[in-house]
Parts: sequence; C-alpha cells; structure tokens
Amino acid sequence: MRQNTKEKVLLGISGGVDSSVAAILLQDQGYEVIGVTMKLWRDEDFSNGMASDTIEQAKAVCDKLGIDHVVCDLGEDFKRFVVDDFISCYANCITPNPCIECNRHLKFGKMIELADSLGAKYVATGHYARCCYDEARKRYVIKRSFAGKKDQSYVLYVVDGNILDRILFPLGEFQSKDDIRQVALDRGLITAKKRDSQEICFIPNNDTRGFIDKYIPAKQGNVVHKNGKVLGKHNGICHYTIGQRKGMGISYPEPIFVTRLDKESNTVYVGCNEDLFSSELTAKRVNWLALDALDEPIRLTARVRYSAPDVPCTVYPMGDRIKVILDEPQRAITSGQSVVFYDGDVLMGGGIIE
Repeated sequence: MRQNTKEKVLLGISGGVDSSVAAILLQDQGYEVIGVTMKLWRDEDFSNGMASDTIEQAKAVCDKLGIDHVVCDLGEDFKRFVVDDFISCYANCITPNPCIECNRHLKFGKMIELADSLGAKYVATGHYARCCYDEARKRYVIKRSFAGKKDQSYVLYVVDGNILDRILFPLGEFQSKDDIRQVALDRGLITAKKRDSQEICFIPNNDTRGFIDKYIPAKQGNVVHKNGKVLGKHNGICHYTIGQRKGMGISYPEPIFVTRLDKESNTVYVGCNEDLFSSELTAKRVNWLALDALDEPIRLTARVRYSAPDVPCTVYPMGDRIKVILDEPQRAITSGQSVVFYDGDVLMGGGIIE
C-alpha cells in the first residue's frame, strides 16, 4: 500500500466490520484518518431503521479509535442517482445494480469532492480490492483482491481512472473475512461479530417486489411460451427478470424460465433453460480504467454478472459502445447488469449491458 505518514485520508465508514478494520489499518500505517459516513436516506423514507443505526455504530468505531467522524448528507444525490434509477430501470424491464451506481456517483464521486474540501489527499473504502501502480502500463490500476469470492473489483469498474492515484483499499491484501474479523476482535471493536448485509440498503427486508409496487403501477399481462402458447397471466412485468424461474405461478410439464420481457406488449416470454444461453452482447456507458480508449479489438476475460465466472472474450469498439463475443455462451445475460473485463488480475473496465 502507498504510505505517507504526513497525508490525510478520508475513509468511508459504514458501521460494518470491513470499514472498521480499514480504519485500523490506515491508522496503524500512520495516516491521519477522517471517518465519513454517508447519510443516504432518512429512516422515515424507507423505515428500515438503518440510517440512524449506521451513523451511531460508525461514530462509536471512530470514537474507539480516536479519529474524527463526519456525517455527510447525500440523500438527494442518492435518491436521484441510485433510487430513482433503480425504479426507472424496473419500469423499463431492465435489471439494475444499485451498488454500481452508488460507487459511480457517490462513493468515488462525491467522496472525492468532500476529500478536497477537507484537505485530504486520499479516499479509502473497505472494498476487497487492490489499487496500485502498474509499471508495465505506467498507470495506477485496480486489481482483484486476494480474498477469492469476496473480491469486489467487479463493482469498481465505474471509478474515474483519473483518481486512482488517490484511492486506497486497505483490505486488498487479506485472504479471508475471518482474518478481518480477528483484527476487529483483537482491537475490541463492537463491529467484530456484526453479520454481513446481503440486502439492498434502501429496501426493507430485501422485499424488492414490495418496494417496486409502491412506485410502479402493476398491470396484468400474458405469459407466453416460446412456442406462442399463452400459459397464463402475470401481475406486473416489472416483477420479472431474465432467467427467473420462481414466482411464475404457472403449472407446466417442464421447468420454465423467463427468456424475454416485452414492455410494449406487456408480455413475459418463457422457455427452457437452454434458451437462456448467449455468446454475444453489446454494452453502453463504457468506462476503461487500464487503457485510455478501445481503438481496436482486444482479447480479455469477461464477467456478465457479479457471481459469474470469467470467460475469455473479444471486445470490439462501436463508437461509444462495445460489442462482446464470448468464447463460451453464458446464461441469462441481462439488460442493466454490467459486463466487466479483466486482464489477469487487472480490472480493465466495463459497461452496462443493453
């Protein structure tokens, strides 16, 4: 990790164990750490009780470590860039990834602005990734962490490449979450045994359907098999995503999956699992980190969703978009999700699947 004991670093601290240990590591390396908690919503907006709890827990950690704590109210930006985008995507039969939009606009957008205002050279987070200088590429790059499946580089492709020299990921060298928790236990932090959150932060009880129903009027339509037969009705096309099997409410002799959504006709199309595989896609809003621009086809590996495996591919430039040909067909390539590219451990960039 880059180390300068005279420099100030702004650390995003959420009240969880990862950001708490990131604070310890930075402090131990001699940085002047300021913990900042982004207040992204009001309890009365989403009534999950998390806003005040997060702030209190983050402050308790900062107090324990003797570092300053700042609360930054980004509620309006969060609603505009993350929540409203989430609702708009579902209204248009697109499956969004709100964490990526939060990283794009807030954690590595507004946080840099706040760092500048506080005189901090660096911004740090508790992501499992590495950020370092690549001699071969003559630039700072993001690399996968050593934590295997915990690696979070996939959601970081949206970071502005021009600020990578100001980004620190203190947890990048750790190999397991158990090691992280042990550090917290050794230092007596209240977050040491706090369980990981697997939910979308602004959706109470992970009830995505209930949340969507508050904002998108349900309209009944047909569920149609690929052979053209109408199998039944659905109660809102926004409740479905490509590859979905559960919650269909339709009896059929063999397993059926959502293969296509047609907003204009309000139709959910279904078929068998084999119908979900494709080896080609296009993407927009492309952000390259490890190269300036894509001027000619390039061989890389791609992941078409967070939990998907790496697949060799060829990426072709198409103006402000790209075309991707995968060596092996992938299941349920979904509009709104991200395709993210790697060269070995180096995060090259990515874009939003069309």
